[in-house]
Amino acid sequence: MKIAYICQYFVPEPSAPSTRISELAQEWVKDGHEVTVLTGMPNHPNGIVLDEYRGKIIADEKIVDVNVLRSWLYATPNEGILRKTLSHLSFMISTVMLSLPRLNKIDVIIVSSPTFLSAFAGLLISKIRRVPFVFEVRDLWPAVFVDLGILSNVFLIRVLESWEMFLYTQAALVVTVTKSFRSKLIERGLPAEKIVVVSNGAAVNRFKPGDKNDDLCSDLGISGKFVVSYIGAHGISQGVATIMEAATTLKYRDDIVFMLVGDGAMKKDMVTIKSDYNLQNVVMLPAQSKEHIPDLYRASDVCIVPLRDVPLFDSFVPSKMFEIMSCGIPIIGSVNGEAREILEISGSAMIVSPESVSELTDSILWMVENPQKRKMMGMSGRPFVCEHYDRTMLAKKYIGHLKRILK
Repeated sequence: MKIAYICQYFVPEPSAPSTRISELAQEWVKDGHEVTVLTGMPNHPNGIVLDEYRGKIIADEKIVDVNVLRSWLYATPNEGILRKTLSHLSFMISTVMLSLPRLNKIDVIIVSSPTFLSAFAGLLISKIRRVPFVFEVRDLWPAVFVDLGILSNVFLIRVLESWEMFLYTQAALVVTVTKSFRSKLIERGLPAEKIVVVSNGAAVNRFKPGDKNDDLCSDLGISGKFVVSYIGAHGISQGVATIMEAATTLKYRDDIVFMLVGDGAMKKDMVTIKSDYNLQNVVMLPAQSKEHIPDLYRASDVCIVPLRDVPLFDSFVPSKMFEIMSCGIPIIGSVNGEAREILEISGSAMIVSPESVSELTDSILWMVENPQKRKMMGMSGRPFVCEHYDRTMLAKKYIGHLKRILK
């Protein structure tokens, strides 16, 4: 099968979409399929195009036998809705104008949201090439912006929702990453048989348990400390401010250190809080390449998986939690809904209310004071992920759905 995959974000950019797509694509290539990713010049999340791509209009390369067609786009930091929209719009146009002429014969085209602007490019390409269009839904747009209070104009919301539904109806297959997303789309009138779930997961051969890297811990100044980590986007969805408040509450504990790794719209605020409150117990790192993430997980005694206290987020399942479990690290899940259910079933997490500083603080102290129970929680995660969320298994499941629409 010859598969084209459109997504604005791809390796080496550190993001959940790029991880999902690169790991699925590599598994498909191993099974004999040909995969071409249509993407932009790497610049996420700081909006600075990497040196080797700077000034280029197009770039063709192979990454672990995956064909990658890169095109120019308006690069901007992951903040500010107007500039981000312009970036998404530029990628939509460049995908059609610059990537389509370089795209070889394909059997199917998949577009991964965010954003659904790129889905219009995928739909057009599917019409031109006469191949099925698959819409992969990782976020419910524009609903997430409405619930976060970013969008309030009723007319604009209705226009965006009509575009969204148009894309769903045009797709031969809609792939969601959570069961909750599927249920919401069925409630909106999409046929159940058209929507399948291929959840996020982990490459269990890379994300696996191991000892702390002593050199890394020494370099970061966290040796001999109880390390509480958050590794991921510092955006408006994650509720990272709650972690900083917990760090402020526990600053008197010189045996506990907080390690925050990542970038995003809230990063500047987090740096300001660290400075204003002189939080010597907080170590902050920029977003790291995927190769470094397993060592950072293993340097942690517990990892936090947070989301804001927003009703829509009950249907979200942060992809990072599968990688953390696969590494055998216990989790404090500041989540509700489907993510909470998965973590409870796994036995690998303590659950607290989203954005509750007191509950988060209490759970951290419990983890410090109960090392044996904490160890058992961590040990529960990996077999659970290997059985239900191994990326290899999920890739085969995905291909099965694609074969069905190609018959």
